[in-house]
Amino acid sequence: MRILFLGLNYAPEEIGIGLYSGDMTKAWVEAGHDVRAIVAVPYYPAWKVHAAYSGKGWQRSVEGGVDVTRCPIYVPAKPNGMRRLLHHVSFLAAALPTMLAAALGRKRPDLVFTVAPSLISAPIAWLASRLSGTQCWLHIQDFEMEAALATGLVGDGGVLAKLGRWFEQRVIGLFDHVSSISPQMCAKLAEKGVPRSRIHEVRNWADIAAITPYQGQSPYKAQWRVTTPYVALYSGNIANKQGIDIVLDAARLLRDRTDLTFIICGQGPNRAALEELASDLTNIQFHDLQDRERLNELLGLATLHLMPQLAGAADLVLPSKLTNMLASGRPVVATAEPGTGLAEEIVDCGIITQPGSAKAFAEGIESLLENPTLAAHYGENGRQRAEKRWAKDQILARLDAELINVVNASKLPHRIDTERSAGTT
Repeated sequence: MRILFLGLNYAPEEIGIGLYSGDMTKAWVEAGHDVRAIVAVPYYPAWKVHAAYSGKGWQRSVEGGVDVTRCPIYVPAKPNGMRRLLHHVSFLAAALPTMLAAALGRKRPDLVFTVAPSLISAPIAWLASRLSGTQCWLHIQDFEMEAALATGLVGDGGVLAKLGRWFEQRVIGLFDHVSSISPQMCAKLAEKGVPRSRIHEVRNWADIAAITPYQGQSPYKAQWRVTTPYVALYSGNIANKQGIDIVLDAARLLRDRTDLTFIICGQGPNRAALEELASDLTNIQFHDLQDRERLNELLGLATLHLMPQLAGAADLVLPSKLTNMLASGRPVVATAEPGTGLAEEIVDCGIITQPGSAKAFAEGIESLLENPTLAAHYGENGRQRAEKRWAKDQILARLDAELINVVNASKLPHRIDTERSAGTT
């Protein structure tokens, strides 16, 4: 097949959506497909364009067999609601001419595939599919509008909220096929009126061959001069969806424990403010995101992983970091309401506590430190769950088969009509 891909985030971004989009398109090439990707310059999670891509306009290259065009966009250093909107609109404007050229060119696609975020740019993918006479597929990594409401980025009940909900439902309804990353998020698509025959579950994945339960002492322990036997680790984006303040509150409640170090490893718009809030704490360290090649060493540093999440976001996003946390064979302490998608994924792999309760979060951490047998049991279960639900090769192979079926089915009526006009059956 010839696949035209549109996505705001893309490799070499090493966490979040960019990582998955890069892996996905390269897997399509390995499966024998011809892939063209129209993406933004890399900027996430630091919200700063990577130096190698800055100030160069549109850039085209072949990466892992994928024909990649990178579009220049507006990247706010301190994103808020309006600046994020302009950020997404800038990608729409920059990607539009390239997408139209790809759709109408000599090598027209068999399928147009786009990822949300950014939903604002998704209509370009739909238009490209209609101009080229092909199927269009929307993959939703998170429900942007509802997440913005849940985290207070956009006020509920205002004109912007109403317009956002209307736009979201209209755009999702345009696509021939829509996928998302968890059963709960797929159910939300059905609630929004998408026929179940058009809904697909495409989970994010863990590289279970590269991420394994670490044996021995992680090199990071000496590198970062961690002297305590236990480490509570948060690694990932530092933004408002995570509700990461609770980690600082728990560190403050457990500051008298001389056997525990909290480590926050990540970047994002809220990091400077967090470091300021934690300036009086001696039991917490902040570090930048580490190279992907050392991810197993980083995850192996953890005695337990921390997964804070705001209450309203638990069924609107499923944090991508969870996959590798489970694959690492370490238990997780998460904040989630019972019955939510996040809680369901962590059941019997860690401790689930009430969102917003630093006391409960701290007690969950202590309960695992005081019961190493239970912690080991949760870690082993997490590894088994990763192997069963989150294996990269299996997930990408299933997606490839579904895409082939979609394209073949879309061509079937034309083939039947052609055969009938030729007098065959």
